[in-house]
Amino acid sequence: MNTKSLAFTGVLLALGYVLHTIVPPFFLGMKPDMLLTMMFLAIMINPQKGNVVMASLGAGMISALTTGFPGGQLANIIEKPLTAFIFFFFILALSKLKQGAATAALLTAAGTIVSGVLFLSAALLIASLPGPFTALVLTVVLPAAGFNAALMAVLYPIASKMTKRMLPAASVR
Repeated sequence: MNTKSLAFTGVLLALGYVLHTIVPPFFLGMKPDMLLTMMFLAIMINPQKGNVVMASLGAGMISALTTGFPGGQLANIIEKPLTAFIFFFFILALSKLKQGAATAALLTAAGTIVSGVLFLSAALLIASLPGPFTALVLTVVLPAAGFNAALMAVLYPIASKMTKRMLPAASVR
């Protein structure tokens, strides 16, 4: 993993942190995890195990430090690396397909659902949930998946063009 790729991942996570901080909660104090979208983008731009580890640990730590969810600190640290590697395996499984904005959006929606279910499961085991599990999935996780997918459909083409210019050695998918 070269320094430019690592720096680009760091910039994406920093942007994700800012977005994560300014997006308001919309149900029972929960909000979509914008940092998750940036982690997914970093993994799609540079799909290597080292980048997956770095992006997921960075995103997990930042999410843990900024969460307002009871028990969310540990739940984020557990959930982000698991989600990142599941997302990485999704990318590997679909590597034969042409990667574009639609594929990136679908992968992001699937990854967000995986992330939400893992996060809520971990939070349920660690502390408790502010509402029923199914209600939280339906009212927070699924809308967040749609929101993150739409954001990725806009961001992916821009980021992939930038990356091709900045990081010619990176394997943009």
